[in-house]
Amino acid sequence: MTDLVPNLSTACVLLVEDDRALRELVATYLRQNALNVIEAGDGMEMRAALAREAIDLIVLDLMLPGEDGLSLLRSLRAQSETPVIIASARGDEVDRIVGLEVGADDYLAKPFGPRELLARVRAVLRRAHPVQAAASTSSRCQFGGYQLDLQQHTLMRDDQEVALTSGEFNLLRILCEHANRVLSRDQLITLLKGYERNPFGRSVDVRITRLRRKIEPKPDTPVFIRTIWGEGYLFSPQGDRST
Repeated sequence: MTDLVPNLSTACVLLVEDDRALRELVATYLRQNALNVIEAGDGMEMRAALAREAIDLIVLDLMLPGEDGLSLLRSLRAQSETPVIIASARGDEVDRIVGLEVGADDYLAKPFGPRELLARVRAVLRRAHPVQAAASTSSRCQFGGYQLDLQQHTLMRDDQEVALTSGEFNLLRILCEHANRVLSRDQLITLLKGYERNPFGRSVDVRITRLRRKIEPKPDTPVFIRTIWGEGYLFSPQGDRST
């Protein structure tokens, strides 16, 4: 029986994979589970699909003919925050960290089972397109000139939206929910598991760095997300460096 996911049946997934047999197998499975799937075998086909269709999520192989997946992801992130799951045979820790640092929302090492990919696709789509609910004061976190809306899944400053990947949003959500409290890397990973299937160890540091670049006046001397050496990170909504 097909396992349908409420509110995700209209989602469109772009599957970029040069192995035709694998691509068709995965695409068929995702379609059987209520997702619309567009297939691409290389970067040219990926760009053509993005120009032609409204894509909700991209499953991207790294080792593609012509332009490789990381280069495609860098180009994409320069103009779009479309969620991306990397699915690659290059699955060691360094490759995972690089993929996340470039802007991937998740990383799945080959070989993988179609059910695991489906679970990750659904999880990323839910984070990127959360069910809308009535706003309440408890669903917002304010710091500096920013407002993080946990229901609308947005970060605003001066009526302008600050673009965040789903991974960055989840980390900022957790920091806001534990404001003025030191969280170790292990605690952050554990807390992220409430929102992500497989948060990677060092990716917490990568996301902290990326968040600082987006919200800190001076990322090299952060005032909101502070490093407490030997302990972890402390989120200070007041934006000061007092302990």
